[in-house]
Amino acid sequence: MIRYMLKCDQDHQFESWFRSADAFDTLCTQAQVSCPLCGSQKVTKAMMAPTVSTTRATGTAPSEPPATAPVQPTPQAAPLAPDQPTPEQIERAMAKLRAEVEQNSDYVGVEFADEARKIHTGDAPARAIYGEANFEEAKALLEDGVPVLPLPFLPKRKMN
Repeated sequence: MIRYMLKCDQDHQFESWFRSADAFDTLCTQAQVSCPLCGSQKVTKAMMAPTVSTTRATGTAPSEPPATAPVQPTPQAAPLAPDQPTPEQIERAMAKLRAEVEQNSDYVGVEFADEARKIHTGDAPARAIYGEANFEEAKALLEDGVPVLPLPFLPKRKMN
């Protein structure tokens, strides 16, 4: 699995996980990657810092203790840029997305992985579905080329 920081043509940034770099390219070519804020399918990879481990296991005891870096103060959160959505705008967009998914898709619950696989292989009629899958089920679907994306909200039955 690989995580990419992505950016749409409206300059919204978001991250998503893909089975591989080729899977990302394939899904983009098929217009199956879209911005969760505006729905744009013109998505590209954004710059992101690599995750780098700062410790090494050498197998030998160090001759002197490692130097510790001075603690840097945590910077204050920068104010939102004028083109960045406010938390209220994001909340409204999420509510709109939920309403659209619920109105235009069939909820299949915990049978999501099985139903998505059946639709992919042609054993069930093609339709939009949503439901629940654990990490291993979602990973297996992606590895098998079944186009799935996580939704940024919980099913209503799991909400307080």
